[in-house]
Amino acid sequence: MTTSPAGRSARPAATVTLGLLTGPGLPEELARELTAELPPLLAEHVGDEVRWAVRPLADPVATEQGRGATELIDAARARMLRQGWDLAVVLTDLPLRVGRRPVVADASATHGVGIVSLPALGPLGLRRRAGDVVARLVEGLVGEDAEPGGAARDDERRRARRRRIARRLAELAAPVRRVTPDDDEIDVRFVAAVLHGNLRLLAGMVRANRPWRLIARLSRALAATAAAVVFALVTSDIWRLADALSWPRLALLTLLSTSGIVVFLIVAHGLWERSARPREREQAVLFNLATTATLALGVLCLYAALLAIALAGAALAIDDDVIGAQLGHHADLVTYLKLAWLASSLATIAGALGAGLESDTAVREAAYGYRPGHGTRQR
Repeated sequence: MTTSPAGRSARPAATVTLGLLTGPGLPEELARELTAELPPLLAEHVGDEVRWAVRPLADPVATEQGRGATELIDAARARMLRQGWDLAVVLTDLPLRVGRRPVVADASATHGVGIVSLPALGPLGLRRRAGDVVARLVEGLVGEDAEPGGAARDDERRRARRRRIARRLAELAAPVRRVTPDDDEIDVRFVAAVLHGNLRLLAGMVRANRPWRLIARLSRALAATAAAVVFALVTSDIWRLADALSWPRLALLTLLSTSGIVVFLIVAHGLWERSARPREREQAVLFNLATTATLALGVLCLYAALLAIALAGAALAIDDDVIGAQLGHHADLVTYLKLAWLASSLATIAGALGAGLESDTAVREAAYGYRPGHGTRQR
């Protein structure tokens, strides 16, 4: 065992447990072979600041026909919480597809779960390829984009990336720190350091979800927002309403519309997780924070884009004299800005209604950053 220049032992005290869920047959045999091979591979490619423990487990969920990636990840997360693992990867012999394209691997950093479709890896060198894919998938699960093998990266960027991964692994491996509260009605209380420390992991999870792409993945919601913007810009009653509203009221409409769509998405599509046991409760809190932050940032990105589009559309499509005649005064930049602001709030509300027509699977895929084939390399 080597030591660092500062004399610190390279053998970490904390452990990150990775569960491998498999079906019977080849996946189960492969998982047993990878149990010993993965810890040094993960230490090399992901981080050696923690001790890696790999726990294989045969589970029927990995072989159930008809399950898509979202259903597999949801079921695997439930098993992961019951087993007390930190991360989980499903090794399945089910072929996964997006359209007509085969999927090698899917991942959700928010869930802490990934999937590897063994048929997509080909018949030769399966154990080596599977180990490589799992290692790259775990990088995604701690909130980092996996690098293609052999990609040249700037040394400073590489070091910064390793530092981020090290911090997140340390928080992931940290045991649940609890104190016994004085209040008899409270069973357990997490100290502030736990939440503060998990914020780094949370930031990585949200980044991996790419919230700025959220609404772009929801076609019905996007269509509803576009239609609402067009309607607002050509309706004279909305011109007058926007002109009459004060800035504080417009700001309040922004708050209500953006928070409303976030709450609606969470409630309508069952994105809120609950758990009674302390260990699972901490992960549920982190999951819910990541979900809320992802949706909030995604909706704010949508709102900013709508505001820019509505302002440009109002300036190009609405004649100054026409809107001035409706309002009874000259239309200036403030007039157009108020109209664009109100149109964006109305369009955001329409987006919530459009998102209600989306399937639960579509919303989960949009919110949780599934990356088909991302971070993997076929050889």
